[in-house]
Amino acid sequence: MKITFYGHASLVIQIDDIHILVDPFISGNERASHIDLDAIKADYILVTHAHGDHVLDVENIAKRTGAVVVSNAEIASHYGKMGIESHPMNHGGNWDFEFGIVKYVNAIHSSSFPDGSYGGQPGGFVIESEHKNIYIAGDTALTMDMKLIPLRTKLDLAILPIGDNFTMGVEDAITASDFVECDKVLGYHFDTFGYIEIDHEDAKKQFYNAGKDLMLLEIGESIEL
Repeated sequence: MKITFYGHASLVIQIDDIHILVDPFISGNERASHIDLDAIKADYILVTHAHGDHVLDVENIAKRTGAVVVSNAEIASHYGKMGIESHPMNHGGNWDFEFGIVKYVNAIHSSSFPDGSYGGQPGGFVIESEHKNIYIAGDTALTMDMKLIPLRTKLDLAILPIGDNFTMGVEDAITASDFVECDKVLGYHFDTFGYIEIDHEDAKKQFYNAGKDLMLLEIGESIEL
């Protein structure tokens, strides 16, 4: 499994030959101006919620690649009306895709499209693949529901927002890693704009002092699990 960070909460997860794009907000992110949007591969697009900084490039990429949009029922319907193939989910539901089992899990946030229309309830995703299991938290506060995840899935990586203000900050993300029983964390949703700028070294130090590993990737950088 290869994970490439495209800034903010945008990721591509490659499992064998399948490319799973998460929350594509790239063309509107000045920090990601060096990323060629047209070069990004996607077989599936996972969308955690409808905010503009998570859905900006969904339509463009889905229509170019033919990717299937996977999200809550309202977001799936929104893109389905555009002629984009979509797969609707809701909290607690699982589906066995060609790359692995996906579960849509709870997140505490808000969710509306840029025009103000309803975007359903926000969520996160647990992906159980043949090789590794990961949790993509989406935009969320710390929630006790995270404790449910390790009852079913032993995680190899937790992808957690750490920018604070709109989501969890570093301290709550450390607690979240306790709740999901995963000490290997990829941080995201930070630095994109002023409200969520963080001190990288301090964040890593706090995780280290808690006996955990926080990875903060440069935009375009990848890791392999």
